[in-house]
Amino acid sequence: MSRSIFRQLCPRCRAAKIFRSSIYWGFPKMHDRCPACGLHFNREPGYFLGAMYVSYGLGLAVIFVLGAALWALTRWRLDKIAMWAVLLFLPFAPMLTFLSRVLWIYLDQKIDPEPL
Repeated sequence: MSRSIFRQLCPRCRAAKIFRSSIYWGFPKMHDRCPACGLHFNREPGYFLGAMYVSYGLGLAVIFVLGAALWALTRWRLDKIAMWAVLLFLPFAPMLTFLSRVLWIYLDQKIDPEPL
């Protein structure tokens, strides 16, 4: 399943992509429905609000790990470590935002599957 998440495949059929282009480059557009099985990706208005919380939590975890690694390698002061951890994270923030949408769709499909 984790392989399907990173490849952004539909959680129901795992045959078609959720996004029209890769999330690892640029700002991709989502399909409204899965081209293969018809799963509706955006079920209701505000559906991806939960994905914002997932993105926030994952972002904090990544920044914390980067900060811990920087501290272990350099022993800099905390303010300098925090600044560099955030700066190193910023290029990956858009990718994490789109990946959190995929995680949210998978979680929602697992908890409350849309019928065929």
